[in-house]
Amino acid sequence: MGSFYTHSPLTIQLILSSPRCNLPPLSSEYTKDVGSKSHLVTANPSIIRQRFQNLLWSRKTFVDHMKVYNHSYIYMPAFSMKTGTEPSLRVYYTLSDVGANQTVLFANPNFLRSIGKFWKSRGIHAKRLSTGLFLVSAALGLCEEVAIYGFWPFSVNMHEQPISHHYYDNVLPFSGFHAMPEEFLQLWYLHKIGALRMQLDPCEDNSLQPTS
Repeated sequence: MGSFYTHSPLTIQLILSSPRCNLPPLSSEYTKDVGSKSHLVTANPSIIRQRFQNLLWSRKTFVDHMKVYNHSYIYMPAFSMKTGTEPSLRVYYTLSDVGANQTVLFANPNFLRSIGKFWKSRGIHAKRLSTGLFLVSAALGLCEEVAIYGFWPFSVNMHEQPISHHYYDNVLPFSGFHAMPEEFLQLWYLHKIGALRMQLDPCEDNSLQPTS
């Protein structure tokens, strides 16, 4: 699967939005599974507040961590909720001040609100949608083909083997914050009707070559 990510023309790399989750590593021990290429990185404001003290004293640490994402766009919900504005602006000014390779993009709050209403009308009832579902929704409107990986909200895989919540740790989201099983059912339905491809088993390099 890592080679598929690396050679795809556009790869969206998620920073998972669990409040205590670290930025997802792309270091060598994970390259085989997740690749090393990324164009778009989402950052939940809670990660900036908790991991980097809202960039009040740890700007260099943050900049060093972001280098792995090269020239990616950093996508943040600056104006979608009050708690997201300050962290998002601090990320923008921090990366701008040091001349970093990354470019910060702010999500359109109307888009996020509309996506939330859309999925709620289809049975997803949660305090907030996952970052992953927001990006899948955007990808379906932008891309001719959409393939998704890692959307599996269960503690064992289809062969009943235990798996971690993230590929790099097993930190779980707050109970009741997301409705991951409901999201999975909706994505599985889209897979069944051919609107996207959901990869659940281990990837075979020859079977998932990207198309132009």
